[in-house]
Amino acid sequence: MPFWPSPISTRDVAAAGVRPGWPTAQDGRVWWTEDRPGEGGRTTIMCRAADGTLHELLRAPWSARTRVHEYGGRPYAVAPEGEVVFSNLKDQRLYILRDYGEPKPLTEEGCRYADPAVRDGEVWCVRECHDEDGKVTRAIVSIPLDGGEIRVWATGCDFYASPAVSPDGRHLAYVCWNHPRMPWDGTELRVASLAGGGFRTVAGGPAESVLAPSWKDDSTLYLISDRSGWWNLYESGLDGDGLRALHAAEEEFAPPPWRLGGQPYTPLGDGRLAVLHGRGDLRLGVLDPASGTLTDLDVPCGGWDAGLSAEGTSVVGVGYAPTLPRSIVSVDTASGASTRLTREAARLPDPACLPVPRAVESPVPAFLYPPYGPATEGVPPFVIFVHGGPTAHAETALDLEKAFLTSRGIGVLDVNYGGSTGYGRAYRERLKGQWGLVDVADTIAAAEWLAAEGLADPRRIAVRGGSAGGWTVMAACCRSEVFAGGVSYYGVSALAPLAAHTHDFESRYVEWLVGPEDPQVYASREPLALVDGVTCPMLLLQGLDDPVVPPAQSEAFADALSERGVPCTYLAFEGESHGFRRMETRVAALAAELAFYQQIFG
Repeated sequence: MPFWPSPISTRDVAAAGVRPGWPTAQDGRVWWTEDRPGEGGRTTIMCRAADGTLHELLRAPWSARTRVHEYGGRPYAVAPEGEVVFSNLKDQRLYILRDYGEPKPLTEEGCRYADPAVRDGEVWCVRECHDEDGKVTRAIVSIPLDGGEIRVWATGCDFYASPAVSPDGRHLAYVCWNHPRMPWDGTELRVASLAGGGFRTVAGGPAESVLAPSWKDDSTLYLISDRSGWWNLYESGLDGDGLRALHAAEEEFAPPPWRLGGQPYTPLGDGRLAVLHGRGDLRLGVLDPASGTLTDLDVPCGGWDAGLSAEGTSVVGVGYAPTLPRSIVSVDTASGASTRLTREAARLPDPACLPVPRAVESPVPAFLYPPYGPATEGVPPFVIFVHGGPTAHAETALDLEKAFLTSRGIGVLDVNYGGSTGYGRAYRERLKGQWGLVDVADTIAAAEWLAAEGLADPRRIAVRGGSAGGWTVMAACCRSEVFAGGVSYYGVSALAPLAAHTHDFESRYVEWLVGPEDPQVYASREPLALVDGVTCPMLLLQGLDDPVVPPAQSEAFADALSERGVPCTYLAFEGESHGFRRMETRVAALAAELAFYQQIFG
């Protein structure tokens, strides 16, 4: 019997989904969002006063979440007077909240808004509108806080991000790009005159990804560019003149911008920059722009989300570690002292039950989480985790889903297959035109490595993943008999229907990942066309309100398996989208996954 009792229950894992994000430091106070699976997955806004008192600003049924690009991003901004502007999930309108009162609408229904910032009585943000024919248009707009006409400042491109007004109010910097590119392929940084109109391109192009501009002064910008092959920090004049790297390194200073509003660096009051950098997980450091000196801060968090905010010489962000849940953490860069401003709402297990990952080459970068528990005879079973994206990476944050398995005697290997971020543009582009080949080959090779090293029982290795990771799971099970079973969460099974029906942001992504539509090429890659190769049982889980990977993707693969007599369980959840947010869904999905492993490993 490969399993033993564990102190970590399905409800413990589901309750641990309370997740803070998007901190803002101002006037001694700190604001942030907080996802709550126990409240139907809604997102509230919290504020910590200077005296440490916590206030919840949004009560149910309000939920601060934007659906721009469907993945959303920063949904709120704080005005200089402490007013909060936020996007409400249900109607996607912008609201303003004053003095903890009832939110008042700033916009009409019909459009979505993200990445807001308040400046001179207006909120500047990205606006996304959908017409009756399904056409999507985006622009950078400003909206008066006291009512009035919405002004459009940049339009004509397919996508916009990171609007930033110069300190003197004369210029607007922003990032834009067009189909078929994704923002990690190629973007442009433009600067527009707010008085005379027109714009100039400061940096970027079809083969350069420029991200996260901010103003150093009225005529100088900070920006992140991967022109060297790595996302590094640069400084530039308004015409792109004098562009210089602040600290050239074969490291990433930003993650891929799946969501709008990420800020992987922020100016401190003394002129230095608090920055994130590293390979894979990003560490927190302080960079002197004048000398290029970069000094890491000695803090308990080994990784940070791209959402920093600073006041004076203190920086606030979302930090994590293998035994530390995602938390709002304040760091005094002068003394190095750090303070957790949030605490996990749910009970955490004994730290001895929490697996600490070990970085391995397997033969691709991966994190090994050994099983924990009573000594047993034989070699343990393993589950290979395949991250989504696929332009993303496995991180080492505390993950009770992994601890749920390792505390029961099941090891976990989390792989960063070719195409993963955090290792430079060349590694990212290993997947260009090769989706369904490189990711699958790397995942299969990782399983074979586990067996060859004697770390896993070769008859008891499973694979699981979500979204793009679900595609890799299904494709790997089609192409290899090394797996005892596969678990796909809202995975992709067919390419042409995905390109035809997915949302606008990723509607051309398949062209980069595989190539232009070609029935023969698509049939050689997609799991639905290769389903005859599946010999192991599979578990498929799907949200029925998913706009990113429509339910038909999982349904079609489940039907094809059943027609061939391959054991398959398909579970669909009403009211869930791309990523399960509700407590009851998370409990049911994890219980089904554990039962599946007990069946195939037992």
